[in-house]
Amino acid sequence: MKKKNVLLLFAALAMAAPASAQWTNYDTQNALRGVFGLANAAIESSERKKEMEILARQKVEFEQSFTDAMTEAKAAEGKEDWEEALQKYEEAAKLNCKYSYTDQRAISQKITSLYTKAGREDDGPSILHNAEVKLADYSSYRYMRENPVFVNKKNANGVKILRVACSNSETRVEMEIEAYSANVSVYIKGDTYIKGNKGGKLGLASVQNMTMAPAKVFIPWPYQKLRFALIFPALPEEAKEFDLIEPSSTWQFKGIKCK
Repeated sequence: MKKKNVLLLFAALAMAAPASAQWTNYDTQNALRGVFGLANAAIESSERKKEMEILARQKVEFEQSFTDAMTEAKAAEGKEDWEEALQKYEEAAKLNCKYSYTDQRAISQKITSLYTKAGREDDGPSILHNAEVKLADYSSYRYMRENPVFVNKKNANGVKILRVACSNSETRVEMEIEAYSANVSVYIKGDTYIKGNKGGKLGLASVQNMTMAPAKVFIPWPYQKLRFALIFPALPEEAKEFDLIEPSSTWQFKGIKCK
């Protein structure tokens, strides 16, 4: 049924509502809102069904292309042609992210490993620089804790704190985010701050393997992880815990232990 005909039908039903001394203009407006709401729901349901049917047909249509890309990628790996293998796995990943032929996690892991083999350390995505976030030596910090205890009452969208290190010169918070879809963009707001239980707000001083808004870092594929560090001024030595707050976002971590 066409959209116009559906709307006309529901409008007619509304106008046919029983007329009485108690039936007011307010009642009519409510009735119209109800029937038009039902009409819109019916139209959206019909359109959604058509979209799913189209997607199902496309999935069948492109399945062979996905299979060919995976086969060619594995053949290129066997020849140690890493650049060709990377290209073919990425072709397969584009189709898989849309049509879900197989487990995307395994393909993403393969792509990540091939960046290095293909010599893409310098021009590749920031996920290749994850190892640089972890310091070789934390002995100069008075406190260091991996996987610190904290409270996050909101959904932090796959973000977690890996490590906290406090010294007399800085507070270092190392974090990780896992992509939930292809080409996820992330950044940190410049007004992000920490606040200790023994002092006021301390603004963000610098970042590592992350950008400040409006610049963005892109994570190419689902399940790939980006590690980064946020550097703040030093907390008072007597501080026992602190909050990490990015205003107007879900990145709000409370009660992070620092002693």
